[in-house]
Amino acid sequence: MRTTLTKLLTLLLTPLLLTGCVNDSASYVIDTSDHAIIVMVTQDYFWSKQAGLRVIASRLPDCQRQFDFGKVDMNGLNVELFSTGEESFLLRAGDEMWQVETRGCTRLPEPSADVQAQPIGIFHFDDRKQLVFERAEGAAGTQ
Repeated sequence: MRTTLTKLLTLLLTPLLLTGCVNDSASYVIDTSDHAIIVMVTQDYFWSKQAGLRVIASRLPDCQRQFDFGKVDMNGLNVELFSTGEESFLLRAGDEMWQVETRGCTRLPEPSADVQAQPIGIFHFDDRKQLVFERAEGAAGTQ
């Protein structure tokens, strides 16, 4: 009887361990819905202070590729997006920076210190705890 009760409690309480986990994405649409930078944030456990960060560079039908940028701090997560040239983008979260391009959907080497980067916007969690993209003031283009 006790074993059955323990199994039942475990079964009923297991979903609560997943409550509060993050598995969300937001997109920056470049010129059409087929051309975009998509940021995905995945937190495996609600008590984890870190989340996985993945970025998809997409320019359909020519290419689409996902990049795993590792773990980032969830506290106040902001992923800034910059343009570094035609179809070339820089993403920054805290001290980490990554560069991708959508011409061939490839990851570029880390940019040099003198790279010319124009702010496009920021991926962040809103009041409802959903990942959103917010355009920078004065940034050109569509969303």
